[in-house]
Amino acid sequence: QVQLVESGGGLVQAGGSLRLSCAAAGSIFRINEMGWYRQAPGKQRDLVAITSDVSTHYADSVKGRFTISRDNTKNAVFLQMNNLKPEDTATYYCNADVADLRRRVYRDYWGLGTQVTVSS
Repeated sequence: QVQLVESGGGLVQAGGSLRLSCAAAGSIFRINEMGWYRQAPGKQRDLVAITSDVSTHYADSVKGRFTISRDNTKNAVFLQMNNLKPEDTATYYCNADVADLRRRVYRDYWGLGTQVTVSS
């Protein structure tokens, strides 16, 4: 079994910064992609940023403001969010493509989410 645990959400004023962290734990053989999605009330869950060993992709709305990084030694992924805007308010979910030790087949895992609220 694999779990993703997020931390770092909170309330911040527009123009401020937050750093989200996500650590994968459990019976992990290998992790492919890790990333962040967000979902605002009444809206669908959208990709924010995703990274693998070969590429990184950002949603257009966060390019130049958010930076995704990864620590493979800790099975962790981070999202540095700068110049936050009220429209960034959402629940942010960590996502990882993980092969567990037993079956060694990749599947998607999700964290429970962390709330980010940006006041104007």
